[in-house]
Amino acid sequence: MGNSVFRPVAIILMASIGLAGCQSSRIGALQTQPSPAPLNPAPAGSVTAGQLPPPVQPDAQTQAANQANGFPDAPENSELASGPQAAVSDSSVQNVATSGPLTKESLVGAWKVSTQGSNCQMFMALTKWSGGFRAASRGCPGEAASVSSWNVAGSQVVLSDTNGNKVATLFQSSATQYNGQTVGGSAISFSR
Repeated sequence: MGNSVFRPVAIILMASIGLAGCQSSRIGALQTQPSPAPLNPAPAGSVTAGQLPPPVQPDAQTQAANQANGFPDAPENSELASGPQAAVSDSSVQNVATSGPLTKESLVGAWKVSTQGSNCQMFMALTKWSGGFRAASRGCPGEAASVSSWNVAGSQVVLSDTNGNKVATLFQSSATQYNGQTVGGSAISFSR
């Protein structure tokens, strides 16, 4: 009998504690903040289009001065002269004087690639891979799609496939530009 008297008291006591918690000022104190105002759109500039003048062939005196300074002759059958699908002869791929030595560290990262009239991306890392370092292409056409490794050989950047076969050779033409040729004869360039 003593247990049955405490049961209703315990139920009333628990109910009153529960109701007291529901009436707390903490629950009603939650305030909703107004949503932030929308951002203004970024200003858009205008884009203009126009034709560039045709390339001009340098005269004999300028060519002689360029050869004396270490610059190669302009190729006869270049991409500029014949369009993006033109093959570049082996003699047109020459070492161009650069501002400093070619280092592996300067090549690490993402590059914009232009080859066979298309643009794509190439990523180069310092992870050892197939006799060189790991490379991966994204959206590249033809031979450039098979590149899986790269290495520096003197002043050249050599791109290779998964079997270690050379795919392309490039030379530095500026701090952020490399130009060369694939083994199949297509022009290829990297830039940042």
